[in-house]
Amino acid sequence: MKNKKINDKVFDYGIVAFLICLVAIFSVTSEHFFTFTNITNILRQISIVGISTVAMTMVIITGGIDLSVGAILALSSIMLAKMLTSGINMYLAIPITLVLGIIMGLFNGFLINKAKISPLISTLGTMTIFRGITYIITSGLPIYGFPKEFSFIGQGYIGKIPVPVFILIGVYILGFIILYMTKFGVYVYGIGGSEKASLLSGVKVNLIKYKVYAISGFLAALAGVVSLSRINSGVPNTGTGFELDVVTAVVLGGVSVNGGVGKLSGVIMGCLIIGVLSNGMILLNIGEYYQMVVKGAVLLIAVGIDNYTKK
Repeated sequence: MKNKKINDKVFDYGIVAFLICLVAIFSVTSEHFFTFTNITNILRQISIVGISTVAMTMVIITGGIDLSVGAILALSSIMLAKMLTSGINMYLAIPITLVLGIIMGLFNGFLINKAKISPLISTLGTMTIFRGITYIITSGLPIYGFPKEFSFIGQGYIGKIPVPVFILIGVYILGFIILYMTKFGVYVYGIGGSEKASLLSGVKVNLIKYKVYAISGFLAALAGVVSLSRINSGVPNTGTGFELDVVTAVVLGGVSVNGGVGKLSGVIMGCLIIGVLSNGMILLNIGEYYQMVVKGAVLLIAVGIDNYTKK
């Protein structure tokens, strides 16, 4: 136990040091990086990914994974765009969109609990289904023409801070409460540590999994709302590769892909690293394809460190 605490502290300090090094490197190589405008831009950029990382943290801690978050984001944003352009009030359309996200998450839970399909294959399949439905609805064309007040969610400011940042903070606060102040959070960690032991202890494992994937669908839909408001256009390919950024941020933040281990505080640092890395590479005019290589490498390194630590 003592060695584990030492390893945790070393990891925590290590991830903070890595973030500081990234900031220092990009600050030296780009005069536009360490400015208030760019910092707020980074925070706005990571807010969409960050919203979904809270749920992905819970999913991975239980020993699962949700590859459909990007497709849920896309389908949710398109459904919201359709409702807004058809004259439905945004204060009704947004709750409907969030409920649709929950339904998609519950469908993932059904496939995993009842059909006994592994989380990887289940969510890979639903990712393809949801993305296909998105293209069917839009015929591959973008949707425009939303109410002006809707843009405040993704583009507005409270003081000098972007609204999406406040949404992200609110989601993280709720995530901390759920994971560390409720029995549900204890059960999430227990299932990831040993599903069999949790069952023998009387925990309703399937019900917890339903809830976890429902939360994942809900937050992916919320990210879709923020994304739609930010770009002010319903684009069917929105969220492509989103799941990679979410999983990378979560694993980079110290959540074990083997389940049962991880902290939201680390995930916050993982989000910041992904945001700083992406923003810095854009400022240095590093091509999109090279960025994909770097992000993939970061994910592999994070998983490798996780496996080594677990061993």
